Amino acid sequence: MKILITGSNGLLGQKLVKLIAENGVDHLIATARGENRLPKSDAYEFESLDITNKEEIERVLIAHNPDVVIHTAAMTNVDQCELEKEACWKLNVDAVEYLIAACKNTNAFLLHLSTDFIFDGEDGPYDEKAAANPISYYGESKLAAEKLLEASSINWAIARTVLVYGIAHDMSRSNIILWVKKSLEEAKDIKVVDDQLRSPTLAEDLAMGCYLIAEKKAKGIFNISGKDLLTPYDMAIKTADYFNLNTSTMQRADASSFSQTAKRPPKTGLLIEKAISELGYAPKSFDEGIALLAAQMDFGIK
Repeated sequence: MKILITGSNGLLGQKLVKLIAENGVDHLIATARGENRLPKSDAYEFESLDITNKEEIERVLIAHNPDVVIHTAAMTNVDQCELEKEACWKLNVDAVEYLIAACKNTNAFLLHLSTDFIFDGEDGPYDEKAAANPISYYGESKLAAEKLLEASSINWAIARTVLVYGIAHDMSRSNIILWVKKSLEEAKDIKVVDDQLRSPTLAEDLAMGCYLIAEKKAKGIFNISGKDLLTPYDMAIKTADYFNLNTSTMQRADASSFSQTAKRPPKTGLLIEKAISELGYAPKSFDEGIALLAAQMDFGIK
């Protein structure tokens, strides 16, 4: 099997390249905008790709003729999407339209990454058949991309996920575990939301879920997330407990006390029974995820 990944410099992209390289495929093509930030390896081939450029997408897919395209590249900063709507649409919707056309020409299977933010968060957690009702422009863009796939004639799958966390090579982006750990170690006053629910997803688990879909060319929508339903405050307490940190400088807070450009759904989370039964998906608990990140930080393993 020949697999092409978009967004290979990102957290999920890096985890996918590592996982697929370790499991072995006939040919792995990693693509991202700009220079390659992954460790050099003979296990994959890198090619620069701007997913907002239709001609580039056509050229790269024709040149490599992949069996499967795993599309992870996107604008995922929710507030940035609200402020930069044109750029958001180009990255999150137009790019998917271009990929669909290119996959149709090359007969490739397209796996697209989506989000719990397509829901309004009024009655989560959600299964794959739940009605979408986004309350942010980011959510609108990701739902629009899903609809393009559903209306297409190609073979496709959608992997919806939630609050992905992890660490990877050459990345400055933080996550709730690293932020809480650093803040409490430095005795900083922090407020953590206690009125939103999510099912936080370890990046390694999401990569495995995507790999299982790609390997089976499993069609349709799959929820690929963590199995715990937690508030950010719950996650912070678990982090503090694991690292034995003093929580006296940490306070519970309502989401309404934060000034954010885009609305966030109050209660999402995804039900993952379909992925477990049809794919053999087996995510780690959040506690296990913290332990894995701790080991990676200790040994410099990404």
